Amino acid sequence: MLPEEQGLARLEAEQAQLQDHVASAELALRTIKTETATFQHRYYRTVGRLYAELDAVDAELAKLRMRQRPSDPAAKQQAHAAEQQAKKSAEEAGLFEASPEPPPAINPSLKETYRRAVKQLHPDLATTQRERQRRTELMAKVNLAYERGDQKMIEKVIEDFRQDPDAITGDDIGARIVKAYRRIEQLRRRLNELQQEIEAEKKTEIFELRQRVEGAEATGGNPLGDLAEQLMQQINKRRTRLKVAQGEMS
Repeated sequence: MLPEEQGLARLEAEQAQLQDHVASAELALRTIKTETATFQHRYYRTVGRLYAELDAVDAELAKLRMRQRPSDPAAKQQAHAAEQQAKKSAEEAGLFEASPEPPPAINPSLKETYRRAVKQLHPDLATTQRERQRRTELMAKVNLAYERGDQKMIEKVIEDFRQDPDAITGDDIGARIVKAYRRIEQLRRRLNELQQEIEAEKKTEIFELRQRVEGAEATGGNPLGDLAEQLMQQINKRRTRLKVAQGEMS
């Protein structure tokens, strides 16, 4: 084997290893986002709507206190803050009610298909702007299909890519070495970006909440159910207080 061929073999081996790392990181990031979105829907349906209801009752109580003390600026400020919080909670509730159902659980077969797609289609494997754009569009389809749990769609995108005449390349060894260097640098940058994105996702409040809840559920607990029961008790107490205050105002 010629020295150039040996150098190319080493570069292509490094590139293949980086492609594996990038595919795993892309899968990890997409899985975190998808599973956290699924948890967010479950959280809302269990306790989020109850928080919105509690905020609405608190806003009504704050308005009554303001009417009872019309010259008290603190009461007015509290009523305004409670009203804004209730509005925000109601808007969030509306968004979740209008959003589609979360995807089914992500199974190992879907994960492996997604990983295979990343290794073949990733934009950082492109050597021209035109090819990068084409790969970016294909990966957008793959990401959407993964979020929906649609393995057949991912497989179709992979097959279409394989049959695309633009995917066929053939260059001399010098050009292949240059391409390998460029792809390696691109893959390194993307891997670093992915690692940063994963760490950022893990620091979000909803991810940390999901970890705590799922950890408790793994040991037989029911933290969301317990919280929902506590919220219902608070709502009932607040409603009773509201009725009493309304009776005193009439």
